[in-house]
Amino acid sequence: MKRQFKVGTKTLHLVLGDITEMRVDAIVNAANEQLILGAGVAGAIRLKGGLAIQEECNRIGGTFTGGAVITGGGALKAAYVIHAVGPRAGDIAADEKLASATKNSLLRAEEKQLKSIAFPAISTGIFGFPVERCARIMLTEIMEFLKQETTLEDIYFCLWEKDIFKVFEHQAQQLI
Repeated sequence: MKRQFKVGTKTLHLVLGDITEMRVDAIVNAANEQLILGAGVAGAIRLKGGLAIQEECNRIGGTFTGGAVITGGGALKAAYVIHAVGPRAGDIAADEKLASATKNSLLRAEEKQLKSIAFPAISTGIFGFPVERCARIMLTEIMEFLKQETTLEDIYFCLWEKDIFKVFEHQAQQLI
């Protein structure tokens, strides 16, 4: 499944698939504060990208909830991995922290002058954040970012499940 939305001269893409297979400049990892590549998206990145990514994360040491750091992509098709720490369900100021993780990911891409980035539905896996809120917050933050000058031309949401894809599709239709 695929869906595209034009946002000015930029394109927002929704795809159903495996983010580790994306051919983009950077993929976003739904990370933890310690940057330990354990389960979910992070585990898939570790398996396909190799130990070099975890070693680079270890050198960085971690980041705060709402923060994002960038490493090389190891053996992945993407040149970079942006590790964004989203909130756990029930966190104080969870919505703001998710918006911050999204914006900080975009800023890390901008710093490297990247043209394409792929996001998962941050925090909706083991962190238990509600999918509808995630879609609304992340898409709103991205739409705001795309209103300014940016090197980014293509922003993807690579979603693992059809139900989550449908939620993001509905939210994108509401916002565009």
